[in-house]
Amino acid sequence: MNDQQLQQAAASLRDAAKSGAWIPPLRETYTDIDADAAYAIQKINTELRLAEGRRIVGRKIGLTAKAVQAQLGVDQPDFGILFDDMGYGDAEAVPLNVLHQPKVEAEIAFVMGRDIDAAEPSMVDVMQAIEYALPAIEIVGSRVDKWNIKFVDTVADNASAGAFVLGSSPRKLSQFDLRMCGMAMMLKGEPVSTGAGVACLGNPLNAVLWLARTMARVGSPMRAGDLVLSGALGPMAPVKPGDIFETRINGLGTVKAVFEGAK
Repeated sequence: MNDQQLQQAAASLRDAAKSGAWIPPLRETYTDIDADAAYAIQKINTELRLAEGRRIVGRKIGLTAKAVQAQLGVDQPDFGILFDDMGYGDAEAVPLNVLHQPKVEAEIAFVMGRDIDAAEPSMVDVMQAIEYALPAIEIVGSRVDKWNIKFVDTVADNASAGAFVLGSSPRKLSQFDLRMCGMAMMLKGEPVSTGAGVACLGNPLNAVLWLARTMARVGSPMRAGDLVLSGALGPMAPVKPGDIFETRINGLGTVKAVFEGAK
């Protein structure tokens, strides 16, 4: 893709976000799009959001389930940018007008307490850098019609990021079992998603290590204070107006996402 096409693709995603008129998959509109072009499109829109006054607070990791990677024909996760206006507190009402074909997934969020400056970070570097973990609900969204996405579509669309809700029960890594912690997400008392830490690349720390190495390679190493959404512990669930989702992660606590009702 040439620069004009990259700019056009980025603008189409921005326009869809504003209008709610979802676009066809970018892979169909730009048949030569590849991973590098998709990340270039993501970067264009990231820089515009920063110019508008938004602030980066961290990264989200997507495609951490092996089944999803196989479905999209890739062998690694992807990442997107988290901005300050995307975050909501536990049980704080989330307005529907900022969301795009929303779905929710339960995750473990990590907050970094140290910079990671190593050119090729190790697992020890990652574990030493993490200050604490929190239960989280990521609200994913797609500007692509009917979620008809492949790898390049979701990467360009900021890894299908939408919003996130953080719990308020921070835990040190030593206080719970990251790999075997069970997760249950409930809607009106009924489970809509279940899973465990092992569903996220075998261990959520594996996802954070992948991100740390990736960010080091692209020249944006992880810093103290960064938030990392490490990837889904179970299947996504669609969102309807007025829904209230409560997620419990064993040893880590609970978090509730409350969605405004229909106007």
